[in-house]
Amino acid sequence: MTAQTASPASSPASSPAFSPGVDTDEQSALRQSVAALLEKKSDSAAVRAAIASEHGFDATLWRTLVEQIGAAALSVPEQYDGAGATWVETHLVCEELGRRLTPSPLLGSAVLAAQAVLATGDDDACARLLPGIAAGEQAALCWASRSGWATPGVRAGGTDGTTLTGTAHHVLGADTASTLLVVAVTGDTVPFETVGLFEVPANADGVTVTRVPVMDPTRTMARVEFDGVAATAIRTRSSFLSRLRAAAWSAISAEQVGAARAVLDATVQYTQERRQFGRAIGSFQALKHRMADMYVKTETARSLSYSAAALVAEAQDGSDEAAHAAEIEAAAAKVYCSEALQWITGEAIQLHGGVGITWEYDVQLYFKRAHGTAQLLGQPHELLAALEVAAGL
Repeated sequence: MTAQTASPASSPASSPAFSPGVDTDEQSALRQSVAALLEKKSDSAAVRAAIASEHGFDATLWRTLVEQIGAAALSVPEQYDGAGATWVETHLVCEELGRRLTPSPLLGSAVLAAQAVLATGDDDACARLLPGIAAGEQAALCWASRSGWATPGVRAGGTDGTTLTGTAHHVLGADTASTLLVVAVTGDTVPFETVGLFEVPANADGVTVTRVPVMDPTRTMARVEFDGVAATAIRTRSSFLSRLRAAAWSAISAEQVGAARAVLDATVQYTQERRQFGRAIGSFQALKHRMADMYVKTETARSLSYSAAALVAEAQDGSDEAAHAAEIEAAAAKVYCSEALQWITGEAIQLHGGVGITWEYDVQLYFKRAHGTAQLLGQPHELLAALEVAAGL
């Protein structure tokens, strides 16, 4: 059997049941449009070609997503040249991109960078930055330190507090971005440290961007070093990080749900075609039970992810309390979806008889995506500890 026959990325689009109130007729039409485009332009061969390209994604496909689907503009308000849709529309596009493992700037630019700007509540910054992002210009969010996202890797100092020094790690799409948005520590002493957002042209003096090796080849990352870089400060509100984290974790959970469904579909297809002892192995009761467990985890992950998306959408123009509630729900979704996808992809490799680990089969790409997204923007155990604190446990 060829790699394409068993490939989740080339299998027909599935039609799972959706959560009530999330997949409206308009949202379903959007999902179908994205799925149809990706079926033609992001099959297994196209994904692998994009991985091997200079920038790690198909620029032509990205332009099509921006110009025909409006993917980068969906959750940008109309006054900033966006589509004025809710967060849920972006969430559904993330799910379809995750189902195909489509390499794309969407998560790094139209989600992380755009949502960082929106989360500030600064109208001037939104008017200055969001129209370009909505039109497909790429921005990158610099945030993590070497140890993770709990503390930014960059500090703002100098006489006016806008000179950036330090290193941001695990930055999505920094090597192709024209604008860098930097989450940086401000203040001189620990009790008075706060976090702010700063804008920097990617080609500014003192900025060094270096592509780094990654476990998940479908997503590029870079290390961004700042050596006394002059930046523009963006005013932030108290709920800035809560709003940013909620949208980011929700988007990652959407990708994970899409990937989980693709892996499940590919495994069912493989077990229907692979024969042992004169019958398809999918007819064996023990394998049916394992695939049933995969299905249950996939649908549970979907429910949690959609619940988070609904709360993020409600919180976009809501109170700080609504933003905090969305953050907690999104953290729970990210934890569950991360662990579910890691387990599902592990089961898929076993049910493929071990051949799923070979390069010719796309299951190994989903396995790498599962473990990569589990680490992205906070590991599950870190988020669980934060949830316990939030719940007062």
